[in-house]
Amino acid sequence: MINEPGDVEKTLNNWYDFRFKIVLEGVLVGIFTGLIVVAYRVLLEKALSFGKWMYSIQTNNLYIIPLWIIAMLILAIIVAYLIRWEPMASGSGIPQVEGILIGHMSANWIKVIITKFLGGILSIVGGLAVGREGPSIQLGASIGQGFSRVCKRLKLEEKYLITAGASAGLSAAFNAPLSGVIFSLEEVHKSFSPIVLTSALGASITADFVSKQFFGMRPVFDFSVAKMLPFKYYGYLIILGIIIGLMGVLFNTALLSTLNIYDKFKFFNGLKKMIPAFMFSIIVGLTYPNALGGGHGLVEILADGNMTLKLMVILVIVRFIFTMISYGSGAPGGIFLPLLVVGALLGGIFGTLLNSILGVPNEFIINFIILSMAGYLTAIVKAPITSIILITEMTGSFSHLLSSAIVCIVAYETTELLKLKPVYESLLHRILSKQGEKFDSEEHNKVLLEIPVVMGSALDGNMIKDIKWPSKCLIVAIKRGNEEIIPKGNTKIFIGDYVVALTTEQNSPSVNEELHELTNNNV
Repeated sequence: MINEPGDVEKTLNNWYDFRFKIVLEGVLVGIFTGLIVVAYRVLLEKALSFGKWMYSIQTNNLYIIPLWIIAMLILAIIVAYLIRWEPMASGSGIPQVEGILIGHMSANWIKVIITKFLGGILSIVGGLAVGREGPSIQLGASIGQGFSRVCKRLKLEEKYLITAGASAGLSAAFNAPLSGVIFSLEEVHKSFSPIVLTSALGASITADFVSKQFFGMRPVFDFSVAKMLPFKYYGYLIILGIIIGLMGVLFNTALLSTLNIYDKFKFFNGLKKMIPAFMFSIIVGLTYPNALGGGHGLVEILADGNMTLKLMVILVIVRFIFTMISYGSGAPGGIFLPLLVVGALLGGIFGTLLNSILGVPNEFIINFIILSMAGYLTAIVKAPITSIILITEMTGSFSHLLSSAIVCIVAYETTELLKLKPVYESLLHRILSKQGEKFDSEEHNKVLLEIPVVMGSALDGNMIKDIKWPSKCLIVAIKRGNEEIIPKGNTKIFIGDYVVALTTEQNSPSVNEELHELTNNNV
């Protein structure tokens, strides 16, 4: 029950005041996030270069191989120890951030930053197929949480700062400020909120500005696309979308299965859990070093046209298995970039087959590579808008908007027909089920939930008193444009309104879910 007037009054007063400072706070979070992600990216590049150099000298000095195997075993144990010290830093970190925002999980922000930073660098030294975006997002979210804790902000404000930090992390990782904002709205909150938009935008743009001071204005993938894909080839995009959608289903299924396999093999639990990933990395490094790490360089080699069809087929299989083993180990690293690499290889194979079988000009293979990356990200993450914007920002070209939208829609609908859940949602549910959904009770903390009323909602045109609201919340405001209405029994609700509800921290996950069902249900 909400029976502490002082705390409620503090929460409500903060609601009306903090919107004017949240953008500034978002900018500050963006600065700190930009700096730490820049440092992370620089060290990751040096770590990967060092790993590749080690393999290059082993070809002529075979006696180094046993020494490197021992070094990799030590690295595996160190990374495993770091994860034991702070389990919330394992994997990509995005499911953990979402778990914190919905109130099901908690984290020590200082330990997460230390573990994610060091563990991610050591994993790349070992050449594991993990990306920088997941750790960057979690690092940014932890900085937002830390900023809130140091400045003693309310729980309500802390969640907005965590989201702002996550946006800044993705922005700085990929030089993609718009994607950082869209990701927060589409994937993290799964609804539009003006406050999330403004705070995330301030943080994302600032982090991108900081990142560009060190890495320049060039996009992450500096592809040179000769021509836009002609309309006469658009029929092939539907086929590509279906294939990519099916491969996305395979990716998500294989990822969850790999995690289950790791759990069943007790020998590789604890400090030995990282050993399979690091040992597999040695095999990859000795045979084809360019396939190590996140795979950024591999995509650029593919885009340059310096890869045969046979090599692409081999690499897509190797990278797929390598990604499963690396992520399944729980090593600190994301799957954004690794899955983009697999998507790019699939697009390269598709484009090459069209060229050899149907005579599609060779110059359009690069188009299929780019479109396949967007579609594959959509199929796996189930965030089509983020995927389209991200690939646009990463390639620096807006010429693919229409064609990428087609591939993404087809891929998305393919996964919908097969009832595939978004990968981060599945991973979050898995984490929560393993811990029995036990989390700390915080009855004394009050939070405000802001839920949009969408088109077709059963709330449209109805009065407050006629609606059966969740029992564990209090409706404290209706936002209509710039106007904030104090709700009464006869206050009517319309499409575009935002329902603001007050509840406790403990009850916020269930209340949030009930309110979303209520505002989205059709009449």
